[in-house]
Amino acid sequence: MNWRILAIPISMIPIIIIGIQFDIKPEDVFKIGIIPFLGAVAAMMIKLGLQGIKFSYLARHYLGSFDSIWKMSGVRIGSEFIKFTTPMYVGAEFVVIYWLHKKGVPASKASWIAILDIVTEVFAGGLLSIMAGILALINGAYVIATIILVTSVFITILWLILFFLSAKTTFKVPKRISNIITKFGKEKGEKLVRQTDMWMKEICTMSRKNLRTKESKKVFVNAFALSMLSWIFYGISFMIIVSGTGYVIGAFDSVMAVMGANAIGNLPITIGGSGLAEIGIVAYINNLDPFNFDVPQDSIEWNSIIAWRIATYYVPIGVTWFLLIKLALSKYTKPDIS
Repeated sequence: MNWRILAIPISMIPIIIIGIQFDIKPEDVFKIGIIPFLGAVAAMMIKLGLQGIKFSYLARHYLGSFDSIWKMSGVRIGSEFIKFTTPMYVGAEFVVIYWLHKKGVPASKASWIAILDIVTEVFAGGLLSIMAGILALINGAYVIATIILVTSVFITILWLILFFLSAKTTFKVPKRISNIITKFGKEKGEKLVRQTDMWMKEICTMSRKNLRTKESKKVFVNAFALSMLSWIFYGISFMIIVSGTGYVIGAFDSVMAVMGANAIGNLPITIGGSGLAEIGIVAYINNLDPFNFDVPQDSIEWNSIIAWRIATYYVPIGVTWFLLIKLALSKYTKPDIS
């Protein structure tokens, strides 16, 4: 876990480069004002809170009242630290699976809940990002629109296909990969492949059992609605920040800009999309040449972009780290569930 702490200062390098390139000083960022900054932080905390509530809702539906809503929400929020410090925002689901398994939940059921959580998250975020890409395309920002659409469509369709296909077929480790693992791992490798195949079979069995029921369809829709709401709060955080500069942007345009930037930040290039999200939001808002980021007069300024990034990325990193260590990775005695 120590290397993830190191990822935080590394993720600041693009911010520092942007500050030097455009001569942005700390006092320029402070001009945003404490109220807009705290408002953006609050919007981001609501976004994370809704993710926690959604996870609690899914866990309680499939597992019953095995833990408090507050603790389950805290664990889910804490798992976001992994996404914040990983290229392409992956990894939070493994924390959730690990925590549920420690609580005595079978690995297949824990994986099903985590997958359902992430699929609804990706689906909602993907739809909003695709909308942002289409709007960018209509407004002539062809390069930015292409990046947003390719990234969003690929990720969204891939997850949805794998998720719904799991209800019709049983996945296994691909033959070539299993041969390589068995060749180099020998008995341990063979055991790993066998256990992985069994794990995927159990998940596919759960998909067939749950996806066809009316109740599970209702659960999916409710989880999707919570995900959509959480992304919207993330989107309006930018509107709140820029209000401190006198620049006016509507809620819809703010959500579209943030989701477009989020799609660009999903490219597996930098830690937590650092640098990519900032450049993406400027390019989207100002309809710029993607290789020319001299912000035009009377348009969004770089100091508000940096303030937004601090409020929605660096502040949450501290919160999620605390919850990850305090709840998800804490030691405890496994309850007797017999």
